[in-house]
Amino acid sequence: QVQLVESGGGLVRPGGSLRLSCAASTSIFSVYTMGWYRQAPGKQRELVAVITSTTSTNYADSVKGRFTISRDNAKNTVYLQMNSLKPEDTAVYYCNANRWLVVRREEYWGQGTQVTVSS
Repeated sequence: QVQLVESGGGLVRPGGSLRLSCAASTSIFSVYTMGWYRQAPGKQRELVAVITSTTSTNYADSVKGRFTISRDNAKNTVYLQMNSLKPEDTAVYYCNANRWLVVRREEYWGQGTQVTVSS
């Protein structure tokens, strides 16, 4: 069982920046693909960014050029640097860890951290 603990959310003005962190309780952090998802009120959860065990990254079109995902395997932590924030970025942001085993997908979620972009 892997526990994921997010931090770094809060209230920020449009155009501002925040950095989210997600610390994982596993000694094999490096093998997991790590991702950030978000869910706004009344909407489905959506992928924001993902980084694989080989540090390949992928982003939602809505955040490309503004958000950067990174990982520090020595600290068992994944980050999401969010710049040029917009009101539409307001959501609960969730950390995800996953990997494929032989016959199933192993997946874990954090509890979420609120990001509010408002003037």
